[in-house]
Amino acid sequence: MDKFKYRKSFIVVTGILLVFSLYAFFIQITGGFDKEYNISIGDDYTLSHRFPILLSGLDVDKDSIIQITQLKDSKFNLRRSFQVKTIEKGTASLHLKMFGVVPYKNIKVNVVPQLQVVPGGHSIGVKLNTDGVLVVGLAQITDAAGKSHNLGEASGIRIGDTLIAINNIKVDNAVHVGELIKESNGKELKLTLKRDIKEYTTTLIPIKSAEDQQYRLGLWVRDKTAGVGTMTFYHPETQKFGALGHAITDIDTGKILSIKDGEIIKSRVVSIEPGKRGKPGEIRGVFYDVNEPIGKLEKNTEYGVYGEMLENIGNDYYKRSLPIGYQHEITEGPAYILTTTDANKIEKYAIEILKINHQTKVDGKSMIIKVTDKALLEKTGGIIQGMSGSPIIQNDKIIGAVTHVLINDPTKGYGIFIEWMIEESGIFDKNLKNVVEN
Repeated sequence: MDKFKYRKSFIVVTGILLVFSLYAFFIQITGGFDKEYNISIGDDYTLSHRFPILLSGLDVDKDSIIQITQLKDSKFNLRRSFQVKTIEKGTASLHLKMFGVVPYKNIKVNVVPQLQVVPGGHSIGVKLNTDGVLVVGLAQITDAAGKSHNLGEASGIRIGDTLIAINNIKVDNAVHVGELIKESNGKELKLTLKRDIKEYTTTLIPIKSAEDQQYRLGLWVRDKTAGVGTMTFYHPETQKFGALGHAITDIDTGKILSIKDGEIIKSRVVSIEPGKRGKPGEIRGVFYDVNEPIGKLEKNTEYGVYGEMLENIGNDYYKRSLPIGYQHEITEGPAYILTTTDANKIEKYAIEILKINHQTKVDGKSMIIKVTDKALLEKTGGIIQGMSGSPIIQNDKIIGAVTHVLINDPTKGYGIFIEWMIEESGIFDKNLKNVVEN
């Protein structure tokens, strides 16, 4: 009897494990649970998924903003295709179910307005003033008795923290910090700092330095930075722009700089250091017309810098705006970038899209690209610093921007989907449903 119970239990457990294994395999071949697509209103799209339709079912929200038509495929084909026709703006959910019961994939379809932007490729100078000052170093102070103090380290301040206020007075820049410390005459100071997104406070008593008899806290701080990059796009209707495709970070700490304000300025390329294996190259530029900025900088994010243009910018290759291409429209194969090199004008260079990483949330590593243009390879060796933000164009649509180079192979690098940069820019609202009006 015990032997029979044991065998029965073994069969049940084995059956459960087999079901879970088959389900896991099913999820594997069908690509996981969640997918998301942004499709312009008026466009049609063929949606394919793996697994015979005779073993699956499809549910669509009632009163949907899309129409689904199943296309005829061989019933023994592992792929099944549906024609998605957009009707109006909004979001629809599709639920794929095994045997019409067990869910194995949810597909979210955002029907968004058609959007066109002016492609970039311009060399730009970026001047950024931080919100508060960035702590870039902690120094020892020697007092009159010869004793050394490291106030920042003792109080838990770290390199990369942002000093926001002293005694509840918001600090404007590094000079202002020095003035507030001097005015303290050695009295205790309350410091308000920010680490990542969390604020904290600490108190420090300034030490009079034996070196110059000045009161000091031993904090090295920085309040501004500048560099050269590439414009990605400009939207004339809202005056919004996007550039770089990645954040401006502090050169010493690697931290994303919290922005108070900033400007986009015209830049001229003066020299190029080609990239080599293990050593990134660089475009070196100089600013000009510094008193006449072409744009206001408003956001410094992990996925680019954004703001408002103060004047229209032209593009010799495109006298008109181009539509944006969403990730489901991108294909592996030929494309090109627009960027400015030693000729100080926008040039068109061939690349190849090697891999597409389909994403449901913002990520800067959306595509792996390779420079194939012989002229660009001779000039730069591939992707170099200063080219970040160069728009990627395929099939007469802006599909992304160059972000990073692969250190061990400068001919290759990463690109970010343009839809992520558009979303970050604020042209669309967060749900990608409406164009923001100014």
